[in-house]
Amino acid sequence: MNIIIPEKAYFRIGEVSKILNVEPYVIRYWETEFKTVKPVRTKTSQRLYRRKDIEELLTIRNLLYQQRFTINGAKKQLLKMRSESPPARAGGGDETLRIIKRELQQIKKIIG
Repeated sequence: MNIIIPEKAYFRIGEVSKILNVEPYVIRYWETEFKTVKPVRTKTSQRLYRRKDIEELLTIRNLLYQQRFTINGAKKQLLKMRSESPPARAGGGDETLRIIKRELQQIKKIIG
C-alpha cells in the first residue's frame, strides 16, 4: 500500500490521523513511546507534524500492524534500521537553510 503525503511543511494531528488511518490517540501514544517523533508545538500547544514525523509514524505503523512487532520489538527494529542506513550526505547547507526559512514562514502564518 503506497501512501501519498501531501506537499506541505506541517500537518495537524487530524490530517496525520487520516494519512495513517489510525485514531489521534494512537499517534499521541506512539509519540510517548517513540522519541523520534517530535511534533512542533504552537503557542496553544497544538501539535504540528513535519513530513519526517509522518514518515517515521508510517514506519512505526508498518512495524506494529503489518510486521506484528511489539512496542519494544519495534523500538529495537528502528534502532537496527538506523544503524544499517548510510550516513546523511554532507553539504547542501544552502538548500537546508531555504527549507528551514520556508518552514518558519509557514509556522508564522499558522500561529498568526
